[in-house]
Amino acid sequence: MKSVVLICALLLSTMGLAQTQAPSKPAETAPAANPADVKSIDSITNALYEVISGPAGQKRDWNRFRSLFWKTGKLVPIVAKPDKSGYAPREMTPEEFVAHVDPIVEKEPFFENGVANRVEQWTRIANVFSTYESRRAKGEKPFARGINTIQMFNDGQRWWITSIMWQQESEQDPLPARMLKAPSFDD
Repeated sequence: MKSVVLICALLLSTMGLAQTQAPSKPAETAPAANPADVKSIDSITNALYEVISGPAGQKRDWNRFRSLFWKTGKLVPIVAKPDKSGYAPREMTPEEFVAHVDPIVEKEPFFENGVANRVEQWTRIANVFSTYESRRAKGEKPFARGINTIQMFNDGQRWWITSIMWQQESEQDPLPARMLKAPSFDD
């Protein structure tokens, strides 16, 4: 019971602190975004998939990638624990993601695309549940599928990605049929 009270007190105190601090700003050294990439929820989602996709050896435009993220942006894959006792998030900055992925795409082709996006938006915040497929070549059968959940906000000028969390489909966690198609008004 003491731990629940302590957690509630900590949450309340940080909520008050967050309300009194000035909002954070994008990094001064962040590359300028192409306005077409960040003008809408769809455009920033599409830019994200475009920038990470390409044949082996094709240099990705990592400055374009960086330009999509707010300065405190995070990428968070949900991965199996080393001891196979469950799953845990692995948090990365955009820089850490680039450092991890760049050597891989130098050697292997990688194409990822959104299959179905479910967007929830209220004023300046949005969440996109984007079912994805990953391929080694366009037109090939996917070697992986999963869901990206992309959180973003609009600062009045453009959309920013604040975080992306994803989980790859597995035998024990198959994608539900409803996430493989665009949502309808009945969903």
